[in-house]
Amino acid sequence: MSRIVLVTGMSGAGRTTALKVLEDLGFEAVDNLPATLLANLVRPGDRIERDLAVGIDCRTRAFDPQRLCQQLAERSSNLSLLFLDCDDEILQRRFTETRRRHPLEPDRPVTDGILRERRLIAPLRERADLVIDTSQLSPARLRQLIGGHFGVAKGARPTLSVISFAYRNGLPREADLVFDVRFLANPHYVDELRPLTGQTEGVRSYVEGDPAYALLMERLEGLILPLLPFYQREGKSYLTLAFGCTGGRHRSIVVAESFAERLRNSGWLVSLWHRDTPEANREADAS
Repeated sequence: MSRIVLVTGMSGAGRTTALKVLEDLGFEAVDNLPATLLANLVRPGDRIERDLAVGIDCRTRAFDPQRLCQQLAERSSNLSLLFLDCDDEILQRRFTETRRRHPLEPDRPVTDGILRERRLIAPLRERADLVIDTSQLSPARLRQLIGGHFGVAKGARPTLSVISFAYRNGLPREADLVFDVRFLANPHYVDELRPLTGQTEGVRSYVEGDPAYALLMERLEGLILPLLPFYQREGKSYLTLAFGCTGGRHRSIVVAESFAERLRNSGWLVSLWHRDTPEANREADAS
C-alpha cells in the first residue's frame, strides 16, 4: 500500500529539507497544498498509486490544526504525520541569519511569531507519529534520520542508528535507547591517549582492557538483540541507540563502534554517527 506522509512543524525547523529528502526517496512531494484540497486527499478508502509527501504549515490557506487532526484520525493506517521541531532560540537565530520575517508576524519581532505559531500547531505535535527535533542536527544528519524512517517499506527490518555523544553537550534528542558508559576506564587521564579518539588502537585497547567492558558488551547483546524483532513487529522502522561518556571522544566511540559492528554481524542495517567528534565522523566516512 502506498504511503502518505504529511510534513509539518515550526517554520525554520527543516520542513523544506524533509520534503526534499522524501522526494529523493521516491515520494511525490507537494508543498503548501490548500487545506480544502488536503481534505479530499485524506479521505478514508481512497487508493493512492504512489508514495506521497505533503508539506503543510501555518502559511497554508485555511490552515486549521484541529480540523486536520480530526481528518488524520479518520484516515487509514497508510498516513503518517511528521513534525519538525526546534528550540525557540535556534529558530530565532535562523530567521535573523537569513533576514527572514516570520510568516505569522511579519511586522513584529520574530519571537512573537514563533510563540504564536507554537501555540497554533501544538495539536499537530501531540498527534504526530514522528517528531524530529532539529536543534542539534546538521542537514546531513536530518537526511539520514528521515531516510531511516521512511526509506524502507513497511514491515521491513528496521534500520538501526548507533550514536556516540558527550553528556556535557546534552542527550541526543532522537535517541530511543540511551546507555551511560562513564563507568569504564577513562583514557582522558592518560597523557598520550587524551588527544586521540576511540577509533585509535591505543584508546580502543585501553577501554577494552577494563574488565567491565566485556560484561557490558555481553549484556548489551543479551538485552537488545532479542528485542529487535519485537520493534519490527510493532512497525518501528528506525531505532536509535546512543552511548554517552563525558567528552564523547573515547569510551562512547569505542562502545558505539564495537556494538554497531556486532549488530551488522547479526544481519541488521546500521548507521554510525559520532555526534560530538567531527574528526571521528570523517574517519568513519573514509573507511
